[in-house]
Amino acid sequence: MKKALDNAKQLRQNQTDTEAILWARLRNRSLNGIKFRRQVPIDKYIADFVASGKKLIIELDGSQHLDEKNTVKDNERTRYLNSLGYKVIRVFNNDVSNNLDTVLEYIYNEYLNL
Repeated sequence: MKKALDNAKQLRQNQTDTEAILWARLRNRSLNGIKFRRQVPIDKYIADFVASGKKLIIELDGSQHLDEKNTVKDNERTRYLNSLGYKVIRVFNNDVSNNLDTVLEYIYNEYLNL
C-alpha cells in the first residue's frame, strides 16, 4: 500500500499539462460543488481523478491508448473498477486541451447531475 501511495504522490508532483488543465477546473469543488481528488490509489490501480461520493473516475488518455495492446489493458482496468462500483469515463487529452468546457459539461450532465 505504501508503494501505491508513493506512486500516487509522485504522479501528483509530476502531472502532465493536460492533467493540470483539467485539475484546475475540478479542484476545490469547482464543478458544481462535487469533490474530486487526483491520482488516487484504488486497489491495484491509480485513478487520475476520482469523485468518491459519486463513485466516478475520470481517466485522461493520450494517443498511446489507441494502441490495441493498451486498449485491452484499459478495458480490463475499467471492468475491474466497475466491479468495485465505480463508473469510469475515459477522456482524451486532445479533448481536454481543445474542448474543455464541452468535456466538463458532458461529465456533469451524463454522470454527475443525477
